[in-house]
Amino acid sequence: MNIHGKDIKIFSCNANRPFAEQIARALGLPLGDMQVKTFSDGEIALSINESVRGSDVFVVQSTCQPVNNNLMELLISIDGFKRASAGRITAVMPYFGYARQDRKAKARDPISAKLVADLLTTAGADRVLTMDLHAAQIQGFFNIPVDHLLGVPILANHYADKFKNTPHDEIVVVSPDLGSVTRARKFAERVDASLAIIDKRRPTANVSEVMNIIGDVRDKTCILVDDMVDTAGTLCNGANALVTKGGARQVFACATHGVLSGPALDRIEESVLKEVVFLDTIPQRHNTASGKLKELSVASVFAEAINRIYSDRSVSPLLG
Repeated sequence: MNIHGKDIKIFSCNANRPFAEQIARALGLPLGDMQVKTFSDGEIALSINESVRGSDVFVVQSTCQPVNNNLMELLISIDGFKRASAGRITAVMPYFGYARQDRKAKARDPISAKLVADLLTTAGADRVLTMDLHAAQIQGFFNIPVDHLLGVPILANHYADKFKNTPHDEIVVVSPDLGSVTRARKFAERVDASLAIIDKRRPTANVSEVMNIIGDVRDKTCILVDDMVDTAGTLCNGANALVTKGGARQVFACATHGVLSGPALDRIEESVLKEVVFLDTIPQRHNTASGKLKELSVASVFAEAINRIYSDRSVSPLLG
């Protein structure tokens, strides 16, 4: 593996090309000439139309819906760059699919996140750049460097500005479950607010039941903080519980990844939530007139991370 390529080249698969274009624009570079197509039987065909020999190649692809197609596009493109003698290949994955399958929850479960890590390494990736893995320990599934960016600073800055004229003791940051407490605590420190936790159980996948609210939210403005929103069941149940059980005055929410599958949009629209903010790690293809959804861009953060990786500088300043 080369430590440093001769130049930077940014390429994009099909999951989120506008995001890759923003990254390239922020770096003052053209987007690399690559086409990823599909044969009539569903097989993926790749064409790299420029030389990458000795270059530092960054291939941008979120493994969001359709997850398996997008993952295969990424693996095949990495293999193509390796065989084209790229100096170093970085898989830029704003959203890392399969991250929720990071352990054996019951007997005979696969650990699919580890499998994906192995596939990326075997394909030829020299490092991975991603944001807000569902479980941070997934970094340990790789035997290559993983640069793990955080969405909390961007989201917290948005709400710090939004509520800059609101007394801090009237704002409560809420973790939707026990597993998200660390993220919510960091968020609360940034907006100088108190912390509350929703205690829940999950009887089956994509189904959650609120059990109790730990902390005082009565007559407060609550901000629910999570890493991702999939079917929005946890988010909307939590928001409703904050109002009906906890007596909250109003509830806002934010998450890094807006997966928004199944009934997610309808649930958000019908919930008590005033606003839901996502980062643009996943392209939002929904058509809705709802004023509840807001998107913030993190392309500039990824661009700066890529610039630092290429120039062998620390990425850690971007975490603060």
